Amino acid sequence: MSMYREGYEYYVSKCEDFGLEPINFYYYVQQLSQEQLDAYNQQAQEMKGSM
Repeated sequence: MSMYREGYEYYVSKCEDFGLEPINFYYYVQQLSQEQLDAYNQQAQEMKGSM
C-alpha cells in the first residue's frame, strides 16, 4: 500500500502545481482502473528491481 501512497503524493503535488483540489487517498485508489493498477504495479516492480 505504501507504493500507492507514493503515487498519491505525486498526484497531490501535480494538483497543487495546477491549483486543483486533490481527492482524498481512499477515493484516489477507488477511482484507479484495473489497467492503471496493473501498470502501476509493473512500474513499481521494475523500480524495485533497479535498486
